[in-house]
Amino acid sequence: MATGKNNGNNSGRRHTTPQSLNSAIKTICDIMRRSNCAGALQYVPELTWILFLRILDEREAREAEAAEAVGAEFSPSLESPYRWRDWAAPDGPKRKALEISALGAFFSFVNNDLIPHLKGLKDRPNATPRQKVISEIFSGIERTRIDTERNLLDVLDKVNEISSESVDPTHVFTLSQVYEGLLLKMGEKGNDGGQFFTPREVIRAMVRVIDPQIGETVYDPGCGTGGFLAQSYEHMAGANHEKISAPEQLETLKRRTFYGREKDNAIYPIALANLMLHGIDEPHIWHGNTLTGAETYGGLFQDAPALFDVVLMNPPFGGKEGKDAQTRFAYKTSATQVLFLQHVIDSLKPGGRCGIVLDEGVLFRTNETAFVQTKRKLLDDCDLWCIVSLPPGAFVNAGAGVKTNLLFFTKGGPTERIWYYDLSDIKVGKKTPLTLAHFEEFFRLLPDRADSEYSWTVTREQVEAKNFDLKAVNPHRRNNEDTRTPEELLALIEEKGREIAGILETLKNKSVGEP
Repeated sequence: MATGKNNGNNSGRRHTTPQSLNSAIKTICDIMRRSNCAGALQYVPELTWILFLRILDEREAREAEAAEAVGAEFSPSLESPYRWRDWAAPDGPKRKALEISALGAFFSFVNNDLIPHLKGLKDRPNATPRQKVISEIFSGIERTRIDTERNLLDVLDKVNEISSESVDPTHVFTLSQVYEGLLLKMGEKGNDGGQFFTPREVIRAMVRVIDPQIGETVYDPGCGTGGFLAQSYEHMAGANHEKISAPEQLETLKRRTFYGREKDNAIYPIALANLMLHGIDEPHIWHGNTLTGAETYGGLFQDAPALFDVVLMNPPFGGKEGKDAQTRFAYKTSATQVLFLQHVIDSLKPGGRCGIVLDEGVLFRTNETAFVQTKRKLLDDCDLWCIVSLPPGAFVNAGAGVKTNLLFFTKGGPTERIWYYDLSDIKVGKKTPLTLAHFEEFFRLLPDRADSEYSWTVTREQVEAKNFDLKAVNPHRRNNEDTRTPEELLALIEEKGREIAGILETLKNKSVGEP
């Protein structure tokens, strides 16, 4: 097999600033926008598979060189002419041959040969885990969305200039971070993609609190684009893999750590690509409806554990499920978040830890039996040791203005007391998002669960007395409630009415007396 020395992976100028790399990505997106991919929901999925094949080829070239250096065997996932270096790189032999063939030959190869070949990899005898992932990344693609060969070739040429070798890692965001920027575009208000995107600063704060360790399994039963799993990998590996002390630890992280579920046909392949771009070689993502159990493809989830050490997730706000989902749960409701909370509790190992985003309604609603029963189960089976009240605008960039909270708990309870921290007074919006800096005092007080102007503790008895209303109500907040009785307010209104009547009479008399 050819090595990475002459495979087109070293072409293009070196990107030494974040602006340079982002400018290159913007240029690619501009080409795609003029090519029948007007919005982010169209061009991000298209760019996903193209960028993925670019990085995959580079990765396999490096792996081949490493294997050759030690005399080991290496079996590539893709062979000629389906490797990037063959058909997409400007000097690729397959591309050159297609460009001098009949008009439309390149388009025909991509749509009628390349994409079907990649989609069918999982059905090969003895398909490797990576080949199954590749196949699933292409599961929803029938043909390229780009409208002309010229535009497609322009995109390929620009993507070919982006590689780990052309990006200076000391000054530029990693490609995975740039890709997450694209996912944010897809999740912005008006794109209808917000349900799949949790603000990354919120995810980082949650991962830091739960602190997953190498050797633990991490699960997200509604993983969207894979943000919780990707950030957990970065946290567990550390910057430049500084937390990795042995090769087997890296293998564990890459192959036996991260598990998730996603039902959306368009988002599922994006999650797989996102995780592989972050360095997770075997993302174990189950494609289907977590709550009903209806499976689309479970091949990547084989041999997944029944219970997990860590669960991190953000269930869809305001989602509704039918009877087929409710029959699988002890406490029946159409509310998606409540069903997911039951699923999460049941998915944790004894001693397992969870961080979950829930909207305010789940916390304070006491008028529906399933809500109360689920919260009682949470406090009976788990130690709910922390609730963080987020500002109303925390999810505004994802198109949601709903008031949200972060819940942290450990399986094996019961809960005796809950420590609250209140961030709700922070003014955040689209141009002033919530950042990790807003959590500084929270992290300082968290080890001791100390009281402050923004933190306090509530006992289990107090929660039960309110029929399991878990809403954060800061006792240190200045009370601006009007305590006057109705009689006092009516007397005040009558008095003000007499004052106004007197003023009007004076003005009337003055007007009559004027010449």
